[in-house]
Amino acid sequence: MRLVLVALALAVSPVTTIQAADASAGKAAYDKSCKSCHGADGTANPAIAKMMKVDMRSLQSPEVQAESDADLKKIIVDGQGKMKPMPSLSGSAGDIVAYMRTLKK
Repeated sequence: MRLVLVALALAVSPVTTIQAADASAGKAAYDKSCKSCHGADGTANPAIAKMMKVDMRSLQSPEVQAESDADLKKIIVDGQGKMKPMPSLSGSAGDIVAYMRTLKK
């Protein structure tokens, strides 16, 4: 009887799928929302950095690449320093991070 109840519970429970981050979808989101400041290849746009009076680290740099995926997603969504929060990217932040990983030197 217990086995039947467990099987029934599993059959009616919602199925949650875990999807891997998609770097190509991340590139599309990056190109739309990030490239103007962070550059096509992850090197900062010097005009933006000068205007904001900040040193922007290259997304290719070992320091940025050493950040955890969770930390990078948080920075994308919540902002950091003078980088504005981008809560509209919360659904694609994982994909953007996957794309950022392809920029590694």
